[in-house]
Amino acid sequence: MEGIILKYALQNAVKYGGKANSGAVISHILADNPGLKSKIKDIAKEVNSIISGVNRLSLEMQRQKLQDLAPELLKEKQKEKTDLRELPNAKQGEVVTRMPPEPSKYIHIGHALSFLINYMYAQKYNGKCILRFEDANPEKVSMEYVDAMKEDVLNYLEIKPDKIVFVSDHMDIFYKYATDLIKMNKAFICFCEQEKMQDLRHKSIECKCRKKNVEINLKEWGRMLKGRYKEGGCSLRIKGDMKSQNHVMRDSVIFRIVSKQHYRKKKKYKVWPMYDFYNSIEDSTLGITHILRSNEFMLRGELQNYIKDLLNLKKQTVIEYGRFNVIGAVTQGREIRALIESGKYTGWDDPRLVTLRALRRRGILKGTYYELAKEVGLSASPTNIDFKLIAKINKRFLDKRANRYFFVSGERKIKINGMPKIKNVEIPLHPDFPERGKIRLRVADEFYVDDDIKEGKAYRLLHLFNFKDNQFISKEHDPKLNAALIHWLPVSKKLVNVKIVMDDGTVKNGFGERSLKKLKVGDQIQFIRFGFVRLDKKEKNKLVFWFTHN
Repeated sequence: MEGIILKYALQNAVKYGGKANSGAVISHILADNPGLKSKIKDIAKEVNSIISGVNRLSLEMQRQKLQDLAPELLKEKQKEKTDLRELPNAKQGEVVTRMPPEPSKYIHIGHALSFLINYMYAQKYNGKCILRFEDANPEKVSMEYVDAMKEDVLNYLEIKPDKIVFVSDHMDIFYKYATDLIKMNKAFICFCEQEKMQDLRHKSIECKCRKKNVEINLKEWGRMLKGRYKEGGCSLRIKGDMKSQNHVMRDSVIFRIVSKQHYRKKKKYKVWPMYDFYNSIEDSTLGITHILRSNEFMLRGELQNYIKDLLNLKKQTVIEYGRFNVIGAVTQGREIRALIESGKYTGWDDPRLVTLRALRRRGILKGTYYELAKEVGLSASPTNIDFKLIAKINKRFLDKRANRYFFVSGERKIKINGMPKIKNVEIPLHPDFPERGKIRLRVADEFYVDDDIKEGKAYRLLHLFNFKDNQFISKEHDPKLNAALIHWLPVSKKLVNVKIVMDDGTVKNGFGERSLKKLKVGDQIQFIRFGFVRLDKKEKNKLVFWFTHN
């Protein structure tokens, strides 16, 4: 096993600049040896130990060791572009998938890809896809996030679920199944404080509460539901296996008391189910056939199947894929909240974020997510997405629809001597679609440019003329001049003030031609030699754009 771990650790380190990732290495190992899932804790310890040594080596040494140990892994495998490969146990018209967000934050691109994979597979098999709001944690969930998710999922991504359900509407069903477990002597009311419970679970020691008989547990369960106990006073735990290597199997809590009022149910319930319990019930009672989810839930699958077996509930075909990460992006909700609260980020739509709110505002189009979902597929390894890939796909959609305009910062002004009389110049809005019309600019002998104008070098103002050392040379394009192509705007009081919010949170100010005033909020254009932008708002004396990408 040590040799297998070492070769995958070296491969991952070489691929990502000298630093191996334990999650990626574990995913590789389990993909090759699924039977090792039961020993995941021991494997994780060994992986972390070996990675620690690998990451201390130089990149060159890592490469040499991999060459000696497994040279075949140095060869870059051509990534197979998946167009929704076949699912096991899938029949036309019978597949039912689900999108299960917890409405406790604004969703990001990783969530979007997960939703789309489930949605697109349901479509592939002419099945159904259910949008399920997992709102069983009153301390985190709110209507703000439900509304935001509906806007992002239903309107922006244009996903059309066959049904929308809320976990909080099924509390009576959860209570019934919990009562069944108590009657089976498979669940008990525990009065241990949280720290003591965690310590005993860590040491694989049963607590004294576990030994109570069914009658006492049913009585205490009734009191719990009636609000006789305070928050933190007790919980309902399932009897699992305290000796299990999988920590979640060690008598996990399946219900707890929450005093905070729920955003939908108000004060109706104080006892709320935990994730593994309600997930097991929901997937079965809603008729889900296929669970397509990130493999970060891998360890929880054992407990969920155990609950289904105890309650004689139908199981699903589970396909787990690697987590989606956008390189360099902050995606954890608590980290984003901290950045917003500190004032470092402006909100959930800050241009540095990859939340759908931010990406929509920047101008990432719906089709990009669908294409990206096909691109990343169901790989067992974590998928590290470079934003350049997102931009590359989005550009394919934008190129044809985005008209072309000029933008200059206005910091550099030049005067051209010896110019012929040119009153107006017409520039096509899009070179491939002449029917869209042209921009008309009135010119004189002064121009704003963004390029450094060097002495002795020839330049060509786009669609206008050639010059050198501020002296007009010729009007027509002349390849012999080897002139550098630059964009420009005439010095004029009729130019429009432009502000561009960049993807790093900085701002660029400058000018654009007056025809920009005809744009509507939400329109996407390309500033030539600058990049694609989206008109975010119109202020009294300024147009505010958000930078999309190059």
